[in-house]
Amino acid sequence: MSESLLQTLAAFERHLRSERGRSEHTTRAYLGDLRGLLRFLQDECGMTDLADVGLRELRAWLAAQAESGAARSTIARRSAAARTFLGWATRTGRIAQDPSLRLAAPKRAGHLPEVLRQGDATALMDLAAVASDDQDPMHLRDRAAVELLYASGIRVGELTALDVDGLDLAGGVVRVMGKGGKERTVPFGAPAREAVEAWLALGRPQVVVAGSGPALLLGRRGRRADPRQIRAAVHELLSHLPDAPDLGPHGLRHSAATHLLEGGADLRLVQELLGHASLATTQIYTHVSVDRLKASYRQAHPRA
Repeated sequence: MSESLLQTLAAFERHLRSERGRSEHTTRAYLGDLRGLLRFLQDECGMTDLADVGLRELRAWLAAQAESGAARSTIARRSAAARTFLGWATRTGRIAQDPSLRLAAPKRAGHLPEVLRQGDATALMDLAAVASDDQDPMHLRDRAAVELLYASGIRVGELTALDVDGLDLAGGVVRVMGKGGKERTVPFGAPAREAVEAWLALGRPQVVVAGSGPALLLGRRGRRADPRQIRAAVHELLSHLPDAPDLGPHGLRHSAATHLLEGGADLRLVQELLGHASLATTQIYTHVSVDRLKASYRQAHPRA
């Protein structure tokens, strides 16, 4: 890749981090997508200057990915990365015109997320509570993690980023920093509060070290727990529930949203709790609920 393209990509990375406030995950994904685009333009189209890029080359790039078997969701994300990058390049005077204005991406497949039945969610929490009876600090931490994930519907990255003072145990609310650096306050119930209190009283003191800082959840060596550790814990607990789907932390978020709507919660309230920028993102959970309703109808109605 030419030195000028590398410099442009580095400037765009600074823009994503400092001006747009994108998460580390989003920034890393966009940069990987754009490196792939720039390599394609150079190797397949012989282009080393962004000013030479047109709609034809961008469409050829997306077509090549489709032919290689990339999922529609992946192609849609890469198309979005290209539009964001080239729009920025136009605004900052690096190119005269944005060639991506008419670049269309395939619509994402409308897959419904898998969720736990309410009985399975209860069984999962009971299982985590029983496992923590031995007062092993990691079992206490894992119980606090699954209770908070399901009670609040927060993302696993938001959970592991929590500090101790981010929770108001008496008030039953937690402050989380969501996507785009947006802070929101989310309630949680008595079972989650009890699990967190047990972790803070009996588990965290066993592993905390001088370098632990204010992190709420810690690993066995006293460092801040990372999403992979929590993901592994959720999978391990669910493996003991044979009839439950094998979900990760995001599945608990899906389950929380679905169960809230099934219980009569307002859709906009659920949107606010989950931190969705668009109501359309939250509406998928209404489809999950309707899908369950139809399944129950087919199973129970004599003329279904």
